[in-house]
Amino acid sequence: QVQLVESGGGLVQAGGSLRLSCAASGRTFSTYGMGWFRQAPGKERQFVSAITRSGGTTFYANSVKGRFTISRDNAKATVYLQMNSLKPEDTAVYYCAALRSGSYFAGDDYEYWGQGTQVTVSS
Repeated sequence: QVQLVESGGGLVQAGGSLRLSCAASGRTFSTYGMGWFRQAPGKERQFVSAITRSGGTTFYANSVKGRFTISRDNAKATVYLQMNSLKPEDTAVYYCAALRSGSYFAGDDYEYWGQGTQVTVSS
């Protein structure tokens, strides 16, 4: 069992930055790929970014590429999402999730999910 707790969301003006954190319980964090997804009101859940177990490979949605950076610290069992140059369309609840096997891009393949953290970007 892995428990995930996100933090770092909030209200920020367009062009600003936020850093999301996702702390995992348990000793098996390094055996999971990790991903960030988001869901805006009335919209489907959307893939944002993911990182492999070792942190050696990262993936990004085209909409955030060049603005967001995912990283992880396996010693701290934490994954981060640095979000720069935020836009109003980035407003959503952001979720981190843990992947044992499957596609990094497919939310249904992720085994564990956090409760989400709200990010609101004002124009």
